[in-house]
Amino acid sequence: MSKRHHYTESGLDNIYLVDGFTIHKTPYGEGVSIQNAAALHKAIGKHLVARPIPLNGAEVRFLRTEMELTQRDLAGIIGATEQTLRLWEKNRGKFIPGTADRLLRALYSEFVGGDVHIRQMLERLADLDRLENRPTCFKKNNSNWKPLHVPQLEQMQA
Repeated sequence: MSKRHHYTESGLDNIYLVDGFTIHKTPYGEGVSIQNAAALHKAIGKHLVARPIPLNGAEVRFLRTEMELTQRDLAGIIGATEQTLRLWEKNRGKFIPGTADRLLRALYSEFVGGDVHIRQMLERLADLDRLENRPTCFKKNNSNWKPLHVPQLEQMQA
């Protein structure tokens, strides 16, 4: 068996490659080239969300950066504060709460599958915290009732 490569470049402590990499000499020492790093990161992410083990802070950071989300963005989507998310990521080996764990797994699964419905739903739910509870008006349309949105209400009042 050839030499394994401890893939610390992922930000995770427990990832090793048995092939798919080339070690070469550089003026600064030994260098490593990874074949198809994007596919490797996708495989790592899928593995993380499929495991029956709670996610830890390092894994949260890996999944968040793979989805190209800021700490603020992810915190808003899953209903946490940015400071809370920052603490989870800082405590690399500590598990995150179950609800956040499940939401993050669903969000990443959707991300790699190319579907945006879960993310849109979670973003819409996150927006609920920022909206005030206003009166809602309904308008009868043939045999159905439909809620009027704010621009429609303003148009009717003008």
